[in-house]
Amino acid sequence: MRIISCVVYEHNLWLVALAAAVCIFGSWISFGLFERACEREGAQQYGWSFLTAIAAGASVWCMHFIAMLSYEIAVPAHFDPTLTMVSLFVAVVGCSLGFGVGAVKRSQFAPELCGAVVGLSIAIMHYTGMIAYRVSGIIEWNFTYIAASVIYVIAASSVALSVAVRVRSKLSQPLAIALFVMAIVGLHFVGMTALEITPLTSDGAVNERSVGAMAVAIAGVGFLVLGTGAASYLIDERTSGETVRRLRRLALFDTLTSLPNRAHFSECLAAELAKAAARDGKLAVIVVDLNNFKELNDLRGHLAGDKLLAEIGARLSTLVDVGKFIARVGGDEFAAVQRFETVGEINGFARLIDSALSAPFYLDGFETRPSAAIGISLYPSDGIEAPTLVSNADFAMYRAKNQSDSRICFYKKEMDEASRERVALRGDLKRAIESKQFVLNYQVQACVNSGEMTGAEALIRWHHHERGLILPDSFIPLAEETGLIIEIGDWVLRTSCKAAAASGVKVAVNVSAVQLTRANFAHRVHAILVESGLSPSLLELEITETALIADKTGALHALRSLRALGVGIAIDDFGAGYSSIETLRTFPFSKIKLDRAFTRDLEHDHQAIAILRAVVALGKGLNITVLAEGIETRSQLDIIRREGCDEAQGFLFGRPVATICSEYTIAKRELQTAV
Repeated sequence: MRIISCVVYEHNLWLVALAAAVCIFGSWISFGLFERACEREGAQQYGWSFLTAIAAGASVWCMHFIAMLSYEIAVPAHFDPTLTMVSLFVAVVGCSLGFGVGAVKRSQFAPELCGAVVGLSIAIMHYTGMIAYRVSGIIEWNFTYIAASVIYVIAASSVALSVAVRVRSKLSQPLAIALFVMAIVGLHFVGMTALEITPLTSDGAVNERSVGAMAVAIAGVGFLVLGTGAASYLIDERTSGETVRRLRRLALFDTLTSLPNRAHFSECLAAELAKAAARDGKLAVIVVDLNNFKELNDLRGHLAGDKLLAEIGARLSTLVDVGKFIARVGGDEFAAVQRFETVGEINGFARLIDSALSAPFYLDGFETRPSAAIGISLYPSDGIEAPTLVSNADFAMYRAKNQSDSRICFYKKEMDEASRERVALRGDLKRAIESKQFVLNYQVQACVNSGEMTGAEALIRWHHHERGLILPDSFIPLAEETGLIIEIGDWVLRTSCKAAAASGVKVAVNVSAVQLTRANFAHRVHAILVESGLSPSLLELEITETALIADKTGALHALRSLRALGVGIAIDDFGAGYSSIETLRTFPFSKIKLDRAFTRDLEHDHQAIAILRAVVALGKGLNITVLAEGIETRSQLDIIRREGCDEAQGFLFGRPVATICSEYTIAKRELQTAV
């Protein structure tokens, strides 16, 4: 009751209201600046902490002295100027320490401790100002109220800073401001309740007009100081907002085409899928890949390519309307999302994209028509998750690239699953090498006339941990695409040479075009021969004619180097590829392997026999051994023997097995019976 009586009966309520306004506005500005200080680091944090201290110290000091001026007594009163300035200094320095250290948060209890420092500095400021209060009377203090006011302001300030720093919600700052205002106001009025003045004279009535004018002046100065802090806060708020918007645009839009980028596309697709799921709607994911863009870059330069992409972005942006979204998701790849009711809507939109990209572009005096392959997947029939839909649209786009009759393809599981399998196998190849899933089998090669074994061909097999046995035709092309054929080929060559050295039997190893065109291939073969201890005469490398086409000069140099080592060179699958006689004349082959496509028809096709006869004659003329592949019956063996073929290979002599030695046993038994 004593505190309430002090507020109501001993103060000018208008000036109390003015003091409260200064306190509330000052606290709002102070905690706004403090929030900025907490968000910054280094010099910026110190700068915002300084502004916080000035705003908080000035507002607390102004509130205190306006409230002191509102205190009504019947004797003359004034303030000691030195102590008054000391009280302002105490308020600013104390708030600097408290808010500054609180923003850094280097200790677990830093906000609470720094709040206590702020509260203590406010209390010291208040009582320094009270000591500066000079009246014609006797001043007495109630120390119980003084102690209560100090404890209260320290506790309330600690809680206020703790809430401001630790609580993460929209209400945290208003709550912290309210607590801080209550701390300051409570301190003042509890402290004033502790004051008892006994007048020594009844003279000297107080000039209320001059007191009011002084209070307004102090409030004006306080509002100017706080206005400076508020202006800094608002300028930073606007600048930060513009920076955030600019950074968001940089993060979500492609700078070259001004279209949304991959991150923005992913956000949009996720949002549209959520809407479609909630409304039982339909959605199309469209992937667009430019044709021949690399050729344009190579021919005209990257600057021309960038200009083309910018023009494409401008064209595609004109196609966007409600329910449609187009983004650039890669170098020359774009993607779109479209809501639809009928498939006709998707076809129409896809044709608009196709037309926009097929129309001529004029760049620096030259014309180009890039065109594009477009793949489409549908929600929910082709998938319900974003990665699945994008992947399926990609597969449809790849199919469109390989078709000559259509540049727009919808995803079809039965047609695109093979592409998915290839992609999956490509990913498994590296793991297959690391986990040693490859094995070699050996199939006998034998002399047609004597029945003696002349060698064995090494055949690679992949024992996939999930798919089981995978034959070379399914994974060797993938290994060549990825470059893993180098590592796989080295392993095959090394393993085969070690097996041949152990058995003393000649081994034939297939070599891919990628291996052959390596600059150091002959040196690599020589190193493996030395490592395994195999004589070069017991190694034969089988090469298809297609492997020689890409780099004839390099291939010729490599084969001549290998022949100089003493390694045999066989042309594999002769008759199935180009089968150029010029190739036989140019390259140093020691063997021709006639493709099984001819030998399987020998028993009922006179043309196949004629081709066999011609190849044998060619081999004899060039002094090259001729081997017939795919011999499975005695009748086929009789025919190739009659036509003068030198060697044979096929199931008649044994299927591929794990070791060369066991192959030799099977070969001898079968050949002795056959011959």
